[in-house]
Amino acid sequence: MDAPYISRGVLLFFRRIVRGYFRRHFRAVRVSGASRFADLQSGPVIVYANHSSWWDPMVLVLLAGELMPRRRHYAPMDSQALERYGILKRIGVFGVEMKTPRGAVQFLRTGLTILAKDGVLWVTPQGRFADTRERPLKFKPGLASLASKVPGGCTLLPLAIEYPFWNERLPETLLHFGEAVLVRERDDLQEVEEQLQSALLRTMDVLREKSIARDPAAFQILRQGRIGTGGFYELGQRIMARLRGRSFQPEHMASPAHTQEERG
Repeated sequence: MDAPYISRGVLLFFRRIVRGYFRRHFRAVRVSGASRFADLQSGPVIVYANHSSWWDPMVLVLLAGELMPRRRHYAPMDSQALERYGILKRIGVFGVEMKTPRGAVQFLRTGLTILAKDGVLWVTPQGRFADTRERPLKFKPGLASLASKVPGGCTLLPLAIEYPFWNERLPETLLHFGEAVLVRERDDLQEVEEQLQSALLRTMDVLREKSIARDPAAFQILRQGRIGTGGFYELGQRIMARLRGRSFQPEHMASPAHTQEERG
């Protein structure tokens, strides 16, 4: 069985579109724990994330392209939904029938093929949109079963995603990679399931605290987005700053360096 088809030209084009989306719609894409993912340059890897927004698949595309562009990346998607977005079939997204035994078999077979060919598999095991505050976490069946069937074992990396508003007009994309979970072939499914849920929950809790703290220094910027209010209001601010002989500060909250400059 072959892994799902990936067109390199289409993939590069789609990654460019995704970068533009984040640049226009977010203040910044910020990530912590990125080395936990970027260092996994070989071996079977599954990244599994919480699923709160339409933006989540775009996040996965962005992370793959920015942090691990040389490996092939794949993700399952509901077969009916995939028919609406045909381009995704050419960048590694494969269809799975939801809530059917055949769909479970499709996921296992395709997933094992991907991992055997050194591909990276991205999944959102909640299987639906769920608020980041929802507890307990509930996974759809399949992830633990797949991981425990990988010959030689598999590395699973939890990823937490949030989209909070901080101090600017546009929201932030905040990401945090947690500590990897190593699953060996034929591990007990119930224990694996509990281990995976606990790891993602811890990762989400860490990101929640980082989000509450609103400290940009806790993250590295993966992509810079738009700054300021935009439109005629920002144009007026720029004109007034120039008339007063001051540099224009587009952020709503002035940086310490800018504040010191104003005082000087």
